Amino acid sequence: MPATEPASPPAAPGSAAPAAPPAGHEGGSSAAILRVLRITLHVGFAVLLAVAAARLLLAGDPHPLRPALMGGAALLAAAYLAGTILEKRFSASGQGFDPRRYGLPWLATVTVLWAVLLAGSADFSWLAFPLFFLHLHLLPRRAALVGIAVMTAAVIGAQWAAGGLPVPHAAVVLGPALGAAFSVVTGLAYRALYLEAESQRRAADELRRTRAELSAAQHNTGVLAERTRLAREIHDTLAQGLSSIVLMARAAEKSLQDGDTTTARDRLRVVQDTAAGNLAEARSFVRGLSAPQLQDASLVDSLRRLCAATEAAVAARGKVLRCRFELDGVPVELPPPHAVALLRAVQASLANVTAHAQASAAVVTLAFLGNEVTLDVYDDGIGFDPAAQVAEVRPAADGRGFGLGSLAARVAALHGTLELQSAPGEGTVVAIRLPLPGPGTP
Repeated sequence: MPATEPASPPAAPGSAAPAAPPAGHEGGSSAAILRVLRITLHVGFAVLLAVAAARLLLAGDPHPLRPALMGGAALLAAAYLAGTILEKRFSASGQGFDPRRYGLPWLATVTVLWAVLLAGSADFSWLAFPLFFLHLHLLPRRAALVGIAVMTAAVIGAQWAAGGLPVPHAAVVLGPALGAAFSVVTGLAYRALYLEAESQRRAADELRRTRAELSAAQHNTGVLAERTRLAREIHDTLAQGLSSIVLMARAAEKSLQDGDTTTARDRLRVVQDTAAGNLAEARSFVRGLSAPQLQDASLVDSLRRLCAATEAAVAARGKVLRCRFELDGVPVELPPPHAVALLRAVQASLANVTAHAQASAAVVTLAFLGNEVTLDVYDDGIGFDPAAQVAEVRPAADGRGFGLGSLAARVAALHGTLELQSAPGEGTVVAIRLPLPGPGTP
């Protein structure tokens, strides 16, 4: 008996109708109607075949070809059942044996078996109607209509011969003709619903693919953003601190070699303080928190402390750098991203001053100007040629090169501007301008 699960007959390559969409991919009212129509088609074929076989078995006068016709009916049932089961399994999983390439031979086999049965007994006439749907589904429209016309003529001929009338009765002609017309209209409606369901399935598949691609892109973007954040934080905090520790440890070693234990002790204390600060910084940015300096003090106090610590660290190395902090305007509470960006900018700038500028003085100026905040870091060092600096600093293989690029990225993320003013022998100024969010702006 044919399968009663919602499956369509196997489709052939190049046929007008595509293969049935996988059962798990259908959705909506169109797909529900298709499932009902498929079940009705298969059940209808099984019922009509069973009725024809029962009439053949229960006839008062045994048909002379009854054994052969019963065998042919069994073959037709087996062929129909095999085709629908194979197609159903493939459409549900998409794996295993693909029966679609055998759709036309399968349809030809079923049709020929029905024609043989019809030639032996007119009781098999009504099987033509489910076969009409198969032809409309598997064949191009014109070929299907020609086949349906031929099959309708065969049914009329079989009914006329079974009636034994010299001329076909009107009912003999009108019944099959009207049934064929109804089948064609219903089959075309089925085809339209099928194409709509297939279109919905493709749209759903495309939506799923798009969502998967978007999810992957968002994941990759998040990974890159986190890597950039960690690289920026490491450069602006850990790398600068570790560099200071190395230099200070070397200075302490030299002091010990010279027998100056007091200076060595002071320098080792700076090493301890810097290491403790680096540890706090590492724990903070791994958790994605604000800078630890800003957790127990304002930005103004943090910058003032940073200037003092920088001056003390340079002094501990036996050099002189007067680092002064100046405040212009009335301080206001800044959003955490703004405060962190300004603090990191001063940390990076002063690290460059102590490492490269050979300066004797540095001034950090923080100004609150209504709807914006500005930061200037000036040093009287040897300066450099800004034209030799690239607009976008790319990190080198040894990890250097994040300084200007990191600082520019922080400022750009807050819709601010960064200007670098310098000339050989004339010192350097790093100028940052950040707009402040208005009331109610996050």
